[in-house]
Amino acid sequence: MQNRWIQSPTSNPDLVSTLSQELNVQPVVTALLIQRGIDTFDKAKQYFRPELTQLHDPFLMADMDKAVSRLQQAIERKEKILIYGDYDVDGTTSVALAFGYLRKLTDQILYYINDRESEGYGISNQGIDFA
Repeated sequence: MQNRWIQSPTSNPDLVSTLSQELNVQPVVTALLIQRGIDTFDKAKQYFRPELTQLHDPFLMADMDKAVSRLQQAIERKEKILIYGDYDVDGTTSVALAFGYLRKLTDQILYYINDRESEGYGISNQGIDFA
């Protein structure tokens, strides 16, 4: 299989210059934004400084209400909570965010991030043993 790179068309130099000045960023950054459809100050502001109202509703995920109830119950009962995450960027970031938030609500919290070399990706026997 051969990869085929598709180069986006070059952005309008006048728009790049104007928007670069408005945003106070380098033209190369502005050109990348424009290629992604972010071609006004307001769109850039929304992209870089989103409002909470722009987030997706987490309760659209299946059984989110059950997960929240279970966490609330564990916090009230002072049960231990383990946050299990993968070593990849979204896994470690998610663990850090969840841990930072839940740590304010309980001291009964631990985290586990699997080792890429010895455990691979996903739930591992070592992680289960740790839990």
